[in-house]
Amino acid sequence: MTDWFVVYTQPNGEARALANLRRQGYETYLPRYRRRRSHARKVDVVERPLFPRYLFVALDLVRARWRPILSTFGVCDLVRTGDTPQKLPDGVIDEIRAGEAAKTFDAVDPLAGAAPGAAVRILAGPFADLIGKLQAAAEPERVTLLLDLLGREVRLRLPRDSVALA
Repeated sequence: MTDWFVVYTQPNGEARALANLRRQGYETYLPRYRRRRSHARKVDVVERPLFPRYLFVALDLVRARWRPILSTFGVCDLVRTGDTPQKLPDGVIDEIRAGEAAKTFDAVDPLAGAAPGAAVRILAGPFADLIGKLQAAAEPERVTLLLDLLGREVRLRLPRDSVALA
């Protein structure tokens, strides 16, 4: 019977380990999520591993040889109990795949579904950890907030990545 096991990879080596394990004929799965990335005044969406340094491999321990996995480029080890690989509980991979398909793990827009007037926490900058009211989020990279400072509402324009729903 085929069960799923966890492979521990080298730092940032998930893709390399995945390709090498597939080349050897193993069934593998690397769950990913999408997130916004701001770099050099450019905003784009990138895919990242859901569990950094980990991926999953399907094995039948009775028939398949699992020790060659340990010498695969990109792989550090299998998650084991003693000398035996530790299998995942049934249904875990199915739930992760369902969440990935439904985009549950994606962090593309921190204000997705927020309406004007929603409470928003500022994450970075001089106003970090203060709560304000969302006024507008029309621009793709910036939002406008109303912040209560010294008994008066002050309008702030901040990068979209520096705020989250409170």
